[in-house]
Amino acid sequence: MRYVLGTILMFSVLASGPISAQMHGHGHMHGTNGAGHDMANMPGLQGENATAEESAELAIMFQRFQTMSREVENLSNGIRTVTRSTDPEVMDALVNHTVGMIDRVGQMNDPKIFIQSPTLDIFFARGDSILSEVDVTEDGVIVIQTSDDPDVVAALHTHAAEVTAMVEQGMHAVHQMMMQRSSN
Repeated sequence: MRYVLGTILMFSVLASGPISAQMHGHGHMHGTNGAGHDMANMPGLQGENATAEESAELAIMFQRFQTMSREVENLSNGIRTVTRSTDPEVMDALVNHTVGMIDRVGQMNDPKIFIQSPTLDIFFARGDSILSEVDVTEDGVIVIQTSDDPDVVAALHTHAAEVTAMVEQGMHAVHQMMMQRSSN
């Protein structure tokens, strides 16, 4: 299966941990009643404009992150990534999420996930400046994203590193990123 589309966004959110700071831009807390960390229900993966299916795909990927692997090559004008999973259900969620976010970014239709990374703001604001090629192969989901906008390229590099950290460490990486942001 091959997709050549105008935009893409991989693994589009960062989940939060048990910290007391408000989440980016949406003022919602992650956890039970905004106070704790709820790994079973993962309410922070829901959003003002996200479907239940999108939230469920994210939950599958976060709950089974150990089955995933990722390679990233930073290009002068973007990124090339290969993301895969040994779990067919995770792979299906990854493909569906990737294709769904391609459409959302192209339409500048922010899902407003409660604990969304601020890195994504530029993608939803300037999605028309990202050219993406997505190949779904036996090797995984291969994405090449490029842009002539240097700010978008910098954001692509940053977001690729965020996603890689999540693939490698799951929620622990998310907790680290959120604590780092709250200390800045």
